[in-house]
Amino acid sequence: MRITRLAAAAGAVAMALAMAACGGDDSGSSSSGVVDKASKDKKLVIGVKADQPGLGLQSGTTYTGFDIEIAKILAKGLGVPESGIEWKTTVSANREPFIQQGQVDLVVATYTINDERKKVVNFGGPYYIAGQDLLVAADSTITGPESLDGKNVCSVTGSTPAKRIQTDYPKAHLQQFDSYSKCVSALAQKSIDAVTTDDIILAGYAAQPQYAGKFKVVGKPFSTEPYGIGLKKTDTAGCNKINEILKASVTDGSYKAAWDSTLGKSGKAAPTLDVTKLTNCS
Repeated sequence: MRITRLAAAAGAVAMALAMAACGGDDSGSSSSGVVDKASKDKKLVIGVKADQPGLGLQSGTTYTGFDIEIAKILAKGLGVPESGIEWKTTVSANREPFIQQGQVDLVVATYTINDERKKVVNFGGPYYIAGQDLLVAADSTITGPESLDGKNVCSVTGSTPAKRIQTDYPKAHLQQFDSYSKCVSALAQKSIDAVTTDDIILAGYAAQPQYAGKFKVVGKPFSTEPYGIGLKKTDTAGCNKINEILKASVTDGSYKAAWDSTLGKSGKAAPTLDVTKLTNCS
């Protein structure tokens, strides 16, 4: 019995020490940041979209697109080889939870920087400025958001475009799915009248071979969507490092190369990354 009591006491002490150690980790030490993790492990888990042609598209175990190339640039700048990247598919609604729960280290997934999201996560970037637009049938008479009254419009649950339709165009009938590919399929089946999200995402879908000639992007953007790189709210050092890497990607040509190898194939010239607009990390 004495041995049992001693073992129990030792266990209690060990547990208390472990809890104290854990408490130390939660105090905001830099060990939880992406810079330290990348340096120590040479590995990163990066959340990306899997169903956005030209941006983030999964085929088997391979991911391709502009966001994927940007993520590779960031990983390299952090000292992580491409082989050390674990891609994790995200959808619009789970990006903040994945970051907060530590399921991913970074999110590069057409992720609009806005004040609501900045309350819970930090953002590097923006690395691209998009604009909300509409994808419609090639013969549609919809000419812009002012034409949406009474129309069935599809977007993704938890996305900025869906919220904008709800608040700014309440007479539209909003249908929400967990991915834009489902919206595009519904448009092809003529069960909805329009898909709304960022113009560059819509252009990627319209350019897919199976939809050639069937759709058109209206071409009347009605928002400004700065795409950022999401990471933990407390990781200021990681945010600053990401911005440094983005600046370097402009001067070394890797940013333009990322565009040219993906979205540039559509014929759209590479945008100019305005490094003066990068976020003030906090």
